[in-house]
Order: sequence, then structure tokens, then C-alpha cells
Amino acid sequence: MVVTIIGLGLIGGSIGLDLKNRGFANKIIGVDNNINHTNIALLSKIVDEISDLDTAISESDLIIIATPIDATQKLLPNILDKIKGTIKVVTDVGSTKAGICKIVENHNNRKQYVASHPMAGTEFSGPLAAVSRLFDYKNAIICDEELSSDFALSLVKQMYETLNMKIIFMHSKQHDVSAAYVSHMSHISSFVLSLAVLEKEKNEKRILNLASGGFASTVRLAKSSAEMWIPIFEQNSEFVLEVIDTYLEKLKSFRTSIKENNKEELTELISQANQIQKIL
Repeated sequence: MVVTIIGLGLIGGSIGLDLKNRGFANKIIGVDNNINHTNIALLSKIVDEISDLDTAISESDLIIIATPIDATQKLLPNILDKIKGTIKVVTDVGSTKAGICKIVENHNNRKQYVASHPMAGTEFSGPLAAVSRLFDYKNAIICDEELSSDFALSLVKQMYETLNMKIIFMHSKQHDVSAAYVSHMSHISSFVLSLAVLEKEKNEKRILNLASGGFASTVRLAKSSAEMWIPIFEQNSEFVLEVIDTYLEKLKSFRTSIKENNKEELTELISQANQIQKIL
């Protein structure tokens, strides 16, 4: 098994480490237009070799696209063109799925593509952030599986099983709605809180001296890169705006209750929020 990973950042790099170490792939080929990333990936043994895109595709059985979502949308149709007449399989790991699936829905080689999203990550980016076991016991979403061939689906499932992930099947639009609530909004909340504190910190220099574990965990995601998240917000704007409106509504309820010193209402709001623990 020869696997090409396009995009040697946190996700692509972490996939490469475990697919090789766990025997899924005999060789990992890396493709990235950032020479620093390729050098680090080679030195860290994330990949066995670096190649240009065309050569990597020609030598590979499985091609994994692990680039920001806007780059993935440009790459995917081109790669599907290049694998015509082969049994090569393509998958991506993007955080939004409906837009990508729409672009290639009528492509002649659509069945060789599996739309997927491993629900794992950290606030860090680049190949230096890549770690083994990042995906263990997390969920991997496969979207619109009926549009992929049995062979392609089986290979991608085997890949995620090698990464010790639980596989869940969803429609691409359903995925994007859920991702907006459980992933994308978490990042927006972290960005906004960080901006609010930094704005206040201009006048009150001691605020961050009081920061403890709770604050650090809440704003951890604010370290995430704009390069990755702006395309996600753009592609999933319909559902992201929906969840922002819901968030603002709940925030307004807290504000009103605090302003009016309504302890009963605050207790009720917090009690409702506590119910998330039953799910998690």
C-alpha cells in the first residue's frame, strides 16, 4: 500500500505517522508547497519521501487531501481527473463536506472519492504539531457513502479503523449543520472571548495575571490559524450564522438575568447547561 498525503500539517502529519507505524502503508509520500513543512516531515519521519503532485498520484493507491478547505475544493476535481482508468481512491479530511461533495457530484470518477472528516485536532498547526495517537477513540465521519464505490469505501474505512476511530455515516449537509454547532462555534466563541479580554487588557494590565486553568481551556482554540478557519467559516456560513444567532440569544438571556438579578432564571439556565454532561 502506497499512500500520498497532500498537506503535511497537524492532521496530515498525524495520519502519516500512524498509518506507517501501524502497518497500513508500506510507503508514505508527502506533497506540500511549503518547503519547511516538507523538510520537517522528512526529518520527523512523517513521510518516506517528498514528491510533486503528479508523480505522487501515479505511484499511490490512496490519496489523502489534508489541505485547507478552499485548497481541497480546487485539488479534488483535478485529482479525480488524473486517476481516470485506475482503481486509485481519494479521500479528504475537510471540516465541511456539502460544498466539496457538490463540486464533484457529477464527476465521472466520483465513486473513487470518499468524503470524510476525522473529528480530532488541537489548536496547533504545521508538521511540528503532528502526534501519534491523535485519532485514537475519536469519531470519523464518512458522508454520502452511497456515492462511493464499495472498494473505495472499504479502503477508507480500513484506514480509519487503523487509526482506531469509530466510523459514523452522515449526509454531507447534516454533517455541516452538526459541525457548525459542536466544532465551528467553539472556535468562534474562543476567538471572541480572546478579543474581548485583549481589548480590556489594554486598560487593565493585571487581568491576565489572574488567568487560570478555566480561562486557558476556554481560549485554547483561539490559537488556531486563520488560514484554516476562514475557509471553513466561508464554506459553512449558512449554518455558522444560524448557530451564532442561537448563541447570541442564549447570551442575551444570561445578560438579562444578571442585570435583573434574577437568581431563579440564572439557576434554570445553568441547570439546563449542566445537562450537556449527560451527553459528553
